[in-house]
Amino acid sequence: MMSGVGLVFPGQGSQSVGMGKALCEAHPVLKQVYEEASAVLGYDSAALCFEGPAERLNLTEYTQPALLVSSIAAWKMVEPAGIKPVAVAGHSLGEYSALVAAGGLSFRDAVGLVQKRGRYMSEAVSPGTGLVAALLGLAPDLVKEVCRAASATGVVAAANFNSPGQVVIAGEKSAVERAIELAKEQGCKKAIPLPVSVPVHTPLMQRAADRLAKDLAVVQWSDLTAPLINNAEARAIRHAGEIQASLVRQLPSSVLWEDSITAMGKMGVTTFVEVGPGTVLTGLIKRILPDAKLLNVNDPKSLEVTLQRVKGS
Repeated sequence: MMSGVGLVFPGQGSQSVGMGKALCEAHPVLKQVYEEASAVLGYDSAALCFEGPAERLNLTEYTQPALLVSSIAAWKMVEPAGIKPVAVAGHSLGEYSALVAAGGLSFRDAVGLVQKRGRYMSEAVSPGTGLVAALLGLAPDLVKEVCRAASATGVVAAANFNSPGQVVIAGEKSAVERAIELAKEQGCKKAIPLPVSVPVHTPLMQRAADRLAKDLAVVQWSDLTAPLINNAEARAIRHAGEIQASLVRQLPSSVLWEDSITAMGKMGVTTFVEVGPGTVLTGLIKRILPDAKLLNVNDPKSLEVTLQRVKGS
């Protein structure tokens, strides 16, 4: 069995119509995962993931449960291999998938929480008033500086420190547009608007965080089987008592993804397995730790490759 494995779980932006379909068709036992989620959500989770429409899948209150369910379905295929991860992490919404995988939270509770999280986030900001964009090729300090300068126009903040040369900013549309202009003046190579319907990880999410805190407080939490490197501080947390507060802080705070991956490397993670739709995190990790071994699980072929590697065959 391979040692030095870290598990990472994707967040918003990794969703696509058809995600998880091939895996579910190859392993019909996974239908139970989608059925359990559908019972909590009140709609057919598999139909949304497999058939769309994209317009609905890209609305945050639908995106979040869909990604969680798809990620946990993928995890169910990896779990029997008996991987003992050094640590786990998830990008934003993916933190909930990581917590389920590490035994901190039941799948059913996680589905209910992320549905509410998505709803609170979309209600915190009026539709069409927010914008999220990735800035490429600008140093983190300069990104913070342009956000400060553009704040005269409205709320804008660095939402995700994703990898060297990639910082995502978010906030009120006019302020983000102003920050993009300023970033280009400072030498930013490219600004890419992202398919995220709300400006998460900015102070605009404080209201959503306050509402979510009440729901987090009534759910059963357990100590983790592997430490979670959290988004808000890139710190290892393991105890049930720390998780709730960390998830509340996560919403209005930046996602420190680059620092989280660096921390996992320092803990001895040499192989990262991205569990769930897409390979966005794999691409980021490649830039953060160029020597890391990278695997993912999102369809039957990638599952087969990953299981062969982690079993050391």
